[in-house]
Amino acid sequence: MQDKARLEKVVNSWQSIADQLGDAEAALEIAVEEDEPEFAAEAREAAPKLVAQIEQLELRTLLGAEEDAGAAIVEINSGAGGTDAQDWAEMLLRMYTRWAEQQGHKVSLLDRQDGEEAGIKSATLQVEGDYAYGFLKAEMGVHRLVRISPFDSNARRQTAFAAVAAYPDVDQEIEVDINEGDLRIDRYRASGAGGQHVNTTDSAVRITHEPTGIVVQCQNERSQHKNKATAMKVLRARLYQYYVDKAEAEAEAKAAPKQKIEWGSQIRSYVLQPYQMVKDLRTSHETGNVSAVLDGDLTPFMKAWLSKEAGQAEEDEA
Repeated sequence: MQDKARLEKVVNSWQSIADQLGDAEAALEIAVEEDEPEFAAEAREAAPKLVAQIEQLELRTLLGAEEDAGAAIVEINSGAGGTDAQDWAEMLLRMYTRWAEQQGHKVSLLDRQDGEEAGIKSATLQVEGDYAYGFLKAEMGVHRLVRISPFDSNARRQTAFAAVAAYPDVDQEIEVDINEGDLRIDRYRASGAGGQHVNTTDSAVRITHEPTGIVVQCQNERSQHKNKATAMKVLRARLYQYYVDKAEAEAEAKAAPKQKIEWGSQIRSYVLQPYQMVKDLRTSHETGNVSAVLDGDLTPFMKAWLSKEAGQAEEDEA
């Protein structure tokens, strides 16, 4: 039913564009034949709206993998940079939350580990909506922030790093082999703001998948049972991506001469001082409107990466 609804949405979008294009062509024809300027204005007004809708549908054609159409699990971890890095990780958490809300997606905070002074050490989000994973996979990697540190009494410029990972939110129809004997489940007391909200029971859950070393945790629910169920959901997504990456790595090893060396310390830089610019180092896409990007305007960066990946795939096939 989900696939049916998604396909109907695509077909209806194309039909809507065709209808609007027909109306615009009719208005333009009347404007030319009967010298009616108001009809010309109607056609002129419709053109940019049609272009935007067509570009949006064209973007969807770049998301052809089976898991692209579904929801995503997003993990954010602070890196080098101390308190600045933890603050940067929280800024990224807000940025992806705002992006998802702008797309009409449902966002749920599954886990959050606060920093000692400010920001977060890590956070896990669930983003539910059409093609959430297809877009968010473009954000995987290390993100670098350069700014005047609000935590430096000498107001010096600091560099901070945070890592973003995205995994497809695997539904129950996709089999992921999880042997209960491979799991180590630890229960601990969830951290909180204190006062009446302090957690007095060991409701938080941490699950370690020993064969792969993957660790997931959840403490946002009051119930230990719910925290375990959520942690298992994240583990399924992590393991699914682990096995996919492993298979791809084995295939790439066999075709090593064709691969390009593209390893780097970051995929994107966000510079607030001494100038303002966000630049993706994989695609060279950039903008000077840093505030808009930090407020969730990420789709142009995602589109640039998806277009590049699609072009690379076509070259490899050739």
